[in-house]
Amino acid sequence: MSSTVVHALIPAAGRGARFGGSVLKQYLSIAGKPVLSHAIDAVNHYPEISGITVVLGKEDKLFGELIDAELTGINVVMGGESRAESVMNGVNAIRRDHPETNWVLVHDAVRPCLPRACFDSLLEKGLECPDGAILAIPVQDTLKQAGDTGRISQTIDRGQLWAAQTPQLFPLERLAGALESTLEAGDAPTDEADAMERTGARPLLVMGSPANIKITLPDDVAIAEAWIARMNAKEAPE
Repeated sequence: MSSTVVHALIPAAGRGARFGGSVLKQYLSIAGKPVLSHAIDAVNHYPEISGITVVLGKEDKLFGELIDAELTGINVVMGGESRAESVMNGVNAIRRDHPETNWVLVHDAVRPCLPRACFDSLLEKGLECPDGAILAIPVQDTLKQAGDTGRISQTIDRGQLWAAQTPQLFPLERLAGALESTLEAGDAPTDEADAMERTGARPLLVMGSPANIKITLPDDVAIAEAWIARMNAKEAPE
């Protein structure tokens, strides 16, 4: 890994339409600090990460108030109208300001409970795969496909299905090319791996964790708080 330079990118320009409420979910307080701060901490302070870029919404006024003062060395970029556009803005900023970077690790702003073991495993295995890698977990629930009337049309075989998580780790130039071609085609990839797949890449699946929850709905906040308390208890000295 001596010639490998990994830069972390955290897209935090989302509006949280499904979550609702007056405060964007990335700024909700969990265990004494904003969700976004936990997400930054999950990839910060590790020698494998050379720098961090956070992508913010154009009207974001909370980052500087709630987070900027407690962190140093965090680069800030303005986002676009979609996740793909925001990540593209962040990738272009990394290419411009950190030309030594050859890998980018993208982590959701609303995943505050990333276990260190998952982070280590992703770097160890992902950097060996030319198509990159993502954290994911096998789907556990039985899956039903709905018909037009809302009734079940069929049961989906879950045997080879995985639920994608972040971080997602890719060669920087390959991700830039994948996002650029996808956006030019007018498509909307659901995540960075989707953009890579559209170019023929087959990223590696690396085992994630149920702890690595994405805060999407209000009930997820209590679940995340419980995971953080559990993780902190394991790390506390006896």
